[in-house]
Amino acid sequence: QDPFIAFHLDKALVRKYMSPLLIGELAPDQPSFEPSKNKKLVEDFRELRATVEKMGLLQPNHAFFFLYLCHILVLDVAAWLIIWYFGASLVPFLFSAVLLGTVQAQAGWLQHDFGHLSVFSKSRWNHWVHKFVIGHLKGAPASWWNHLHFQHHAKPNCFRKDPDVNMHPLFFALGKTLSVELGVQKKKFMPYNHQHKYFFIIGPPALVPLYFQWYIFYFAVQRKQWVDLAWMMSFYIRFFLTYLPFLGVKGTLGLHLLVRFIESNWFVWVTQMNHIPMHIDYDKNVDWFSTQLQATCNVHQSFFNDWFSGHLNFQIEHQEGPEFRAVLMDAIESPSTLVKSLCAKHGIEYQCKPLLTAFADIVHSLKDSGELWLDAYLHK
Repeated sequence: QDPFIAFHLDKALVRKYMSPLLIGELAPDQPSFEPSKNKKLVEDFRELRATVEKMGLLQPNHAFFFLYLCHILVLDVAAWLIIWYFGASLVPFLFSAVLLGTVQAQAGWLQHDFGHLSVFSKSRWNHWVHKFVIGHLKGAPASWWNHLHFQHHAKPNCFRKDPDVNMHPLFFALGKTLSVELGVQKKKFMPYNHQHKYFFIIGPPALVPLYFQWYIFYFAVQRKQWVDLAWMMSFYIRFFLTYLPFLGVKGTLGLHLLVRFIESNWFVWVTQMNHIPMHIDYDKNVDWFSTQLQATCNVHQSFFNDWFSGHLNFQIEHQEGPEFRAVLMDAIESPSTLVKSLCAKHGIEYQCKPLLTAFADIVHSLKDSGELWLDAYLHK
C-alpha cells in the first residue's frame, strides 16, 4: 500500500487498471502483515502521511517552480550572451561553461520534480513539462529517467533491485555485507581497496560525459521512444546552432564536453552523498519506512544547500514520499519534524549532516568497504 500511495497521483484511475489483477481476499485467519515488517511502525507512518496531507503540505507552490524555471532559462541565455559579447577567448569560454553546467545541474533537479508528478494536479501536465525540461533543456529521455528512478525509490540501496547501485561489483565494492561477500568469493574486478582514490577519476568526472552521454541515445532508440528522441535532438540542434557560429565545430564540442564534465561532478556528489555512506545490502523485505530510512540521510538546511542540491538535502522526507521534496518549500520543517518524531518513537536513527561532511562520508565509506573486501579476500 505505501509504495502504491507514494508513486501514484491519481489513485482512483490506477485502481481501475488494477481491478483485473485481483486474485482474491485473504481469509479472516490469515495475517495481513508479513512477519518481517513492523506493523505498528507502518500504522504510525500512514498516520503521519495523513497528518501531512491534512496540514496542506502536499500542495506545491507553482510560483516557486515558475521562478525556478526562469532562473535556469536566464542562466542559459546569459551563457550565450557572454560568448556573443566578449568573444570566444578563454575567460568568457570558461565562464559560459560554468553557467551552462549550472543550468544542467539545476534543470536536473527541476525535472526530478516533474518526473515525480509533483507539481501539477494533472499527470499529463507534469509529463509534458518533464519532457521539455529533461528533453529540451538537458538532452535526455524522460522515459529513461522514469524507468530507472522509480526502481530506485521502490528499493533504495537494495542490490540487484536498485539500478543506482549497479556499479557494485563491476567498479566499486559497496556496503559492508556485499564487500565481505565479494572478498570471501575471491572476486576482484577492480582493486577495491583503492576505490576511494579512483572514485575521483571514474566516478564524478566520467559518469555523465563517458557513460550517460551515449547510453541515453541507446535507450531511446532501443525502446523506440521516438518522442523522447525528438525532444533530445531539439537540445542538440539548439546548442550547436547557437554556439557553432562563435566557436566552430571543435570549440562547440569542447564546450559541450566541459559542460557535461561540470554537470557530472555536481550530479554525482549530490546524489551519492545521501546513499553510498548508508546501508547497502540485499532486499530484506522490511516495511517501507525502515527501507527508506536505512538507505538515506539528510544534509543541513540552508539557502545554498537547498539550491545546490535542489532540495535533495531533505532526502529522507523525499524517499518516504517522493512528492514531498517538491512541496516542502513553504513549510520545510513540518514534515521533517514529524519524521524525526516517528524515528525517535521507534528507535530509528535520523541522520542529518553538514554538506562537506556528507561529501567526505562518500570517500570514507568507499575506503571502509574496500578495506573490508581486502581483509575478506586475503583471510577468509
